[in-house]
Amino acid sequence: MEKDKVKQIVKENYSKIVSNKNCCCSCSCSDAEEISKSIGYNDEEINNVPEANLGLGCGNPTALGEIKQGDVVLDLGSGAGFDVFLAAKKVGENGKVIGVDFSEEMIKKAQENAEKYDYNNTDFRLGDIEKLPVEDNSIDVILSNCVINLAPNKEKVFEESYRVLKKGGRMFVSDIVLLGELTEEQKREEGLISGCVAGAVQKENYINMIKKAGFEIKILSEDKEISKRQYQGISLESLKIEAVKR
Repeated sequence: MEKDKVKQIVKENYSKIVSNKNCCCSCSCSDAEEISKSIGYNDEEINNVPEANLGLGCGNPTALGEIKQGDVVLDLGSGAGFDVFLAAKKVGENGKVIGVDFSEEMIKKAQENAEKYDYNNTDFRLGDIEKLPVEDNSIDVILSNCVINLAPNKEKVFEESYRVLKKGGRMFVSDIVLLGELTEEQKREEGLISGCVAGAVQKENYINMIKKAGFEIKILSEDKEISKRQYQGISLESLKIEAVKR
């Protein structure tokens, strides 16, 4: 399927999600709070800005990320701002968290949430993670939660992430990777395209793309049980990675 068509499918589905508060990054649509607990969020985090929790992730990158007071943090595919707001509490008034998403509806919702809950240290930007609207060498920490698998050009996402990170900066990723082969029918199914499966790549390929961009990587954990919980037994896992720009 053409890359532009894939992006259009993803954008349309995520625009519907923020309007209807349906989940997307699981093939069986369960309660957002239940999903969030199963992938590593605690009650305090879930209730921080409940309107921002759409149950879309496959991990908790803010828990993995070594975020400090004063850091500048970038969240790829920030949605309604769930991870952005958690990171904003960690960076404090002297820090900043930038969220980038290519859905106008998601950006609007995130900005509304920021205003409602007085998160003045956040900045939501409309943009494509394959071409980030962010300056070179300006970011301390990048977070990505079940988003890069949706991008047709994943290599470009990692290259862009490397570009915007400061030297020594870290990228914390939770993402779906394949452990087996998908059928041609599965690769074309729109529900699986927007549901974090059809666009996913093999685990080894995913890791090699990060290394090719220049990062040193460390695998933090692997969740194979997510396949049974959210993806009807498809051969995949949620991979948690730390990538460092040296």
